[in-house]
Amino acid sequence: MKAIPLILSIFCCSTALSAPRALPEDSLPADSRLDALKDLNGYFPFHPPTSPAGWTVQSARIRHDLKVAVGLFPEPVRHPLNSVIHGQIDGGDFTAEKVYFETRPGYLLTGTLYRPKNITGKIPGVLCPHGHWNEARFYDCGEAKAAQLIKQGAEKHIESARNHIQSRCVGLARLGCTVLQYDMIGYCDNDQISYELAHRFSKQRPEMISEKNWGLYSPQAESHLQSIMMLQTWNSIRAIDFLQSLPEVDPGRIAVTGASGGGTQTFALSALDPRVTVSMPAVMVGTAMQGGCSCENATLMRIKEGNVAFAALFAPRPMALTTANDWTKEMATKGFPEIRKTYQVLGAPSMVTLHDRTEFDHNYNLPSRQAMYRWFNTHLGLNKPEPDNERPHRRLTEKDLSVFDKNHPKPAGGKEFERRLLASLAHESSARIANDPDIARRGWESILGSNLKNTGEVQWQLTGKIDKGSYLEMPGLQNNTTLGQQVPVIWLYPKNWKSEAAIFLSPQGKSGLYDQEGAPLPQVQALLREGVSVCGIDLFLQGEFLKKDGPLLQTRRVKNPREAACYTLGYNRPLFAHRVQDILSTIRMIQDDTHGAKKISLVGLKGSGHWAAAAHFLASKAIYRAAIESSDFKFIKITDIRHPDLMPGASKYGGMQSLLDLASQKAWNVDANGLPEWLK
Repeated sequence: MKAIPLILSIFCCSTALSAPRALPEDSLPADSRLDALKDLNGYFPFHPPTSPAGWTVQSARIRHDLKVAVGLFPEPVRHPLNSVIHGQIDGGDFTAEKVYFETRPGYLLTGTLYRPKNITGKIPGVLCPHGHWNEARFYDCGEAKAAQLIKQGAEKHIESARNHIQSRCVGLARLGCTVLQYDMIGYCDNDQISYELAHRFSKQRPEMISEKNWGLYSPQAESHLQSIMMLQTWNSIRAIDFLQSLPEVDPGRIAVTGASGGGTQTFALSALDPRVTVSMPAVMVGTAMQGGCSCENATLMRIKEGNVAFAALFAPRPMALTTANDWTKEMATKGFPEIRKTYQVLGAPSMVTLHDRTEFDHNYNLPSRQAMYRWFNTHLGLNKPEPDNERPHRRLTEKDLSVFDKNHPKPAGGKEFERRLLASLAHESSARIANDPDIARRGWESILGSNLKNTGEVQWQLTGKIDKGSYLEMPGLQNNTTLGQQVPVIWLYPKNWKSEAAIFLSPQGKSGLYDQEGAPLPQVQALLREGVSVCGIDLFLQGEFLKKDGPLLQTRRVKNPREAACYTLGYNRPLFAHRVQDILSTIRMIQDDTHGAKKISLVGLKGSGHWAAAAHFLASKAIYRAAIESSDFKFIKITDIRHPDLMPGASKYGGMQSLLDLASQKAWNVDANGLPEWLK
């Protein structure tokens, strides 16, 4: 749905005439950002470190950005698990039990707990997240399919072949591990949030778009970085808490392994939780397709890096990966060499391996499980003589494994539960951020994704000059050669210039410097009289970037049938962040000019104060003085996931007020104080 009232309130002052063009009519800037958007099927290379010190810096940045994107910076409160274990089944040399516990108050994670029949001392704990196989924990491919897999050499025993997800849990329990096979959101007993919502979401729900009591996938949820990926990853973190609470589990030997969507959870958990000591993400890590389900995506998640980089974060701890005849089939030559190089740089080349079996389709079949058993046997210190000898077992059915019964009733779910869950998470996060401004600072730095230091080389290209008497009017192009970005700008250069420049922002781009008659606005004239040169910018997708007059009302989106922001903004920077980058590029251009201004002012009046506040925060001491008008702009009020000012995470980290607070004390709050003297 479109946020027409908000858009009109922001752009109602569109009365200026067009500014002189920097480019010929019908020409667009030579800007790489006008290229096709990137999507989950793009190419995601990883650049390995060249030194341990370099990896310390690189990995810290990647890990922090990942933690922010999946909504876990800061982490939610770890409330009591209130775990329940019941209904033990005797499997001969192992047991299986039904389990559920609260990862959030009232929100249950369900699964099956497998343990060796005879336990001596402390033993490893292993998490087994599943992927998108039908019914997952209750999966059954049937006898015919199982027989076909055996014929192909993918399996050996009928019952194991019918449910490979269960088979690896039994195999690990027989090796001497306590294993939790837990339900991903919407599967089996975990349906407080439905399967359709978690994995098949397609259309925005107007009733779940609200400044209060919003739902998943809404602009408000994105503004708080709340997603299915967030909830599933938090479930996995709490699953480690549960394993470590068991008396027999050695807290220093925690492993995780899953395939497909379970592989996504495996590498994400392994990257974010230092308690994981051994990891094996199967058929998911590669430079090609990054994960097609909404449960594997989050806004901001893969803008700079992809799955290979996330997997590499586990170095130098022992990690094994697998491939198949799917999107991972090129991993041996694209992706794994870079991960192996990372381990070599860290002095641990033997701690990573690739099980490369592209003759099989997408799987976690017996050969892959055997590779996993051998890897875990070595690196979890199990020391079994024949770890890969997977023996037959009686397959447990849905009736055997269902967690809820008359003595253990199923909890309520639905839309009201969803709203309460997200509201409680937002309340906790806001309280923590309010008490620690550094969290807000680090959060904003991550979501905006740029800073003045790394803006690159920016050059000024003059395309015209008009003498206006007391000042020169000079249209031109601002070329960021490092980033491949070109922005039309105009400079009004007073003949009594006093080595000071002002960047003047407007919803109309550089045309916003002028009134309806084509004369500079009174505030611009005040700056010119003071001897300050004034720069107007067509920020990305303003002014000369547009083929039609008027402001952009909706941003571009990738070709995907689902109305979830993560498919576009998980791989492409938000327009808001691009526009802030353009302001930083202008500041860099002024700084790099040997004959440039010694002082830089920043002006963001009605409809542009939010860009100015973000740029002022990032530029910090580079700004001499600033005049910022918030105009009661609030990110939480945005009601369209394609709104030009949708900025994932903005409300979470305090919104407009947080930016104003974090910016230099030289910022003048126009709303509260009226125009400063230097703009009158």
